[in-house]
This record gives sequence, C-alpha cells and structure tokens, in this order.
Amino acid sequence: MEKQQTTEISLTKRLLQLAGIFLKIGSINFGGPMALTAIMEQEFVRKRQWLSREHFLDFVAATNLVPGPNACELAAFIGHTRAGYPGLVVAEFCFFLPAVVLSTALAVIYRKFGALPQVDSLFYGINPVILALILMATYRLGKNTLTRWTQAAIFGLALLASFLNVNEVYIIFGAGLLAMMLSYAPQLHQKGLHLLLLLPLFSRFTLWKAQAPAADNVLLKLFLFFLKTGALIFGSGMVLFAFIQDDIVEKFGWLTQQQLIDAIAVGQMTPGPVMSSAGFIGYVIAGWKGGILSALAIFLPSFFISAAIVPIIPKMRASKPLQAFLRGVNAAVIALMLGVALTITKNAIVDVWTIFVMLASGLILFFYKWDAIWLVFGGAILGYLHHLLT
Repeated sequence: MEKQQTTEISLTKRLLQLAGIFLKIGSINFGGPMALTAIMEQEFVRKRQWLSREHFLDFVAATNLVPGPNACELAAFIGHTRAGYPGLVVAEFCFFLPAVVLSTALAVIYRKFGALPQVDSLFYGINPVILALILMATYRLGKNTLTRWTQAAIFGLALLASFLNVNEVYIIFGAGLLAMMLSYAPQLHQKGLHLLLLLPLFSRFTLWKAQAPAADNVLLKLFLFFLKTGALIFGSGMVLFAFIQDDIVEKFGWLTQQQLIDAIAVGQMTPGPVMSSAGFIGYVIAGWKGGILSALAIFLPSFFISAAIVPIIPKMRASKPLQAFLRGVNAAVIALMLGVALTITKNAIVDVWTIFVMLASGLILFFYKWDAIWLVFGGAILGYLHHLLT
C-alpha cells in the first residue's frame, strides 16, 4: 500500500512537471513545427537528458509517418516516456492549450474591432532567435545521425527535394524506403520498388480534401470538419489552410478571403502549433461554442494516433529493417529542418541587428544550457526597443 502510494505521488509529481514544462513550451514558440522540435530537443535531450538523441529522433521520425500535428504528437510521445498514458494526455493538452487560448482571445478582439493588433516589432527580434534554435538543433541532431555515407547521401537528396518543393510525405517515405533498399538490397529490392509504386496512391489519400459533413447544424459541421481535417493532415500545419480555402471559404462561404488571411496571420503570431488557429476560425464563425469545438476537434485525432503508435516505436527500434527505414527518415527530417531554416532566413535576417541577435542566440545555445524561453523573451524585448528607437 505504501509503495503504491509512493508511486502515485511520484506519478503526480511527474505529471505536474510535464504540465509546467509543456505549458511553458506552448507559450513561447513562434516558429512552426521545426522550431518546436528544436525547443523540445533543447529541453529534453540537452538540458534534462530524459531522452537520448537517437530516441528523440525516432520520435520525430514517427510523427512524420502518421497524420496529425507533428509537434503535438512529439509532445505526447515525450509525455508517455515520462509518465505513461496519463503523461501523454497531460503533455499534449498543456502543449496546445496556450496557443488555443491566445488564438481565441485574438478572435474576440477581431470580432469586436475588425482587425488584428500589430506585433511586427516583436517578431523583428523573435525570428532570429527561432532561426538560431532551428540551426542549433539541426547541427546537434545531424552530428549524431549523419554518420554513414548512406545517411549523408539521403540527407543531400532530401534537402534537394525540399528545395524543389517535393511534398514532405514523398521525401519522408522515399528516404526511409531508399535506406531500407540500400541496407537490405537483395531481400527488399523488389518489395521496395512495389512500395515506391504505391507512394503516389498514398500521397493522393493523405492530401485528400476533407469533404463537408452532411449536417445542417453549424456547430456540428464545424466539429466534424475539423475532426476529419485533424485526422488527415500530414506534415506542416499550414496544410490546414488549403482545406479551409476549399470548404469553409469557397463551399460554405463562412469566411471571406481576407478573414482566411487574418486566420493565417493568427497562426503565425501566436505561439505553439499553427493548427490552434482553428479556435480563431471557429469563434469568428460561431462564437465561443464554435471556437471550443473547433479547437477540440482539430487536436482530438492526434491523441488517439499517438496512443496507438507509441507502443510500436520500441518494436520499430528493435527491427533491423525498420531501423534502416528510420535512419533514412531521420536523415530526411534533418534535411527538412535545415530547409526550413534556410527558407525563413530571408524573413528573420533583414539587417545587421538581426544578424547580431541570431549569432548571439546561437553562441548562448552552443556554450550554455539557457532556457529557450529567455532567448525568445529577450528577442521580443530587443525587437520592441528597436521599434522605439527607430
């Protein structure tokens, strides 16, 4: 009885710890899924050492192989490692909660005043910090992952494919299959070719646009639409806006084109996953009930997907063919992270001051175990001071 009570207390402490950490992470990140991955690597691999880099990369790879918001699923996997299924639920919920709350708060202001507050001055300082976080995580993960010529070659091919705007699903699965074929060519050559032939069909399925549910109630339509969207989206949360364009704007006419643009801006200006803007959209369309139901629906599938996948990940790590597959996927993930960093450079680095902020952030991350929250807040303060001075 005493042992059970001690275990329960220990579990409670771990859950509270997870809640605090993921509420913090969900409140400070503005850089999309790759920046979130970078922050989690800094927090759980480098700072707290809860995971090895290899274990962390396996989690990152798994999130890229299943539908749903990648960063939320990564949070769920880390939560499960720390505190089982209760940890999975607590970590993911606390991770996206700040973004949903802030998105909905902006929706209240938006409906009242018809415009969004200007935050360009803050992003002037935050963007270079986010760029430094992504570059440092790419360096750390790549140093321990790209140790074989096959992985280095796959990394190069994946980076080239990302520059050519090849769909992320093709890059991820293609890299994994190529790694398997190179490692087990005699046994898997024919099977690998057959799988490659199935990729166009797979991609067609994953990029399928969610059809409008045949319901008359607006709240029910919103819930079912975002539930289906959350279960189908692969890769970046920005794919969400393609779904919205086709159905909510053009088919239903619930949002204007300008409102869609404003919703995208909200997804970028609020921390956490971009898909939290579903709360903004739901509130604009149907008030508080619409905002709550939309936010719940967009993230609900990821809970079930994460819970179903997490027991399989250790088996994936124990299987030699799947290990080869994951090595290829990991190389592709690092290439995609670098590709994102290079893409956002043009928006993050605009003058000598942003270069200074990025370099200073990179040096602090390299030599010290500073918490990312201080760097993000520091960047925001510098951005605001620059605005006042200029």
